[in-house]
Amino acid sequence: MFNSLSVIIPSFNRDAVVGRAIESVLAQKVANIEIEIIVIDDGSTDQTQQLIAEHFPQVIYKYQSNKGVSAARNLGIEFATHEWIALLDSDDEWLPNKIHQQSELLTQTGLLVCHTEEIWIRNQVRVNQMNKHKKKGGWIFQKCLPLCAMSPSSIVLHRSVFDQVGVFDESLPACEDYDLWLRITSQFEVAFLETASINKYGGHADQLSRQYWGMDRFRVLALEKILRTKTLTDEDAQAALAMLNTKLTILLNGAYKHNNQQLIVGCEAKLSQWCHA
Repeated sequence: MFNSLSVIIPSFNRDAVVGRAIESVLAQKVANIEIEIIVIDDGSTDQTQQLIAEHFPQVIYKYQSNKGVSAARNLGIEFATHEWIALLDSDDEWLPNKIHQQSELLTQTGLLVCHTEEIWIRNQVRVNQMNKHKKKGGWIFQKCLPLCAMSPSSIVLHRSVFDQVGVFDESLPACEDYDLWLRITSQFEVAFLETASINKYGGHADQLSRQYWGMDRFRVLALEKILRTKTLTDEDAQAALAMLNTKLTILLNGAYKHNNQQLIVGCEAKLSQWCHA
């Protein structure tokens, strides 16, 4: 069982909910684990700084100009002082036994990455996940190819994982977690806690999935990047190439439908490069 943990909470104009996230960390039922909480304020113009100063003086607060969630998380990783790191989105919350159960599971398995089951709440109503979102553990690279198969708020991992695969890609405006999970799961076996350990909230207007159309555009970039590394097993490389072909075909069909000439040219070029060579 690890004895210390750094929790990184990126936040942008979420003074209405970030306190709930912080309180869920403070409420963790752990007796022998030292927890530091790092909030990276990504250029908020609301009352986030005042909220934390007045109500959570034990929290480490860092402000940066608005650079996006990847840059915020990366800054948190840089400031973290402990070997084990957890991520928590500012609009989510942990359930009280999360860290205790994950620390036990990581100790039992000897693995360096752990994620958990989750409860989805949309517009204050609990909703059931579709089968495509079903979580698993083990060597799950191929499970991660269709869509993001792990929630950032559920993750605990050892710092050495970042040393090996890198941190979040700040050039991606969305699907930055999908990109990192591909890099991690291609090289690390993942522990999975079947007990739901986070409340994952959705339905609000500032979610990245609502700000960008055609999210598969960014997944294509991540797939291209992982294929260029030449680090995948033959089986994983074939699966990644097949998924790249699928996503490019979907994007191309949509581009034809909406007469998006720029996207048509881009997708056709990528299909020729990767899938029709």
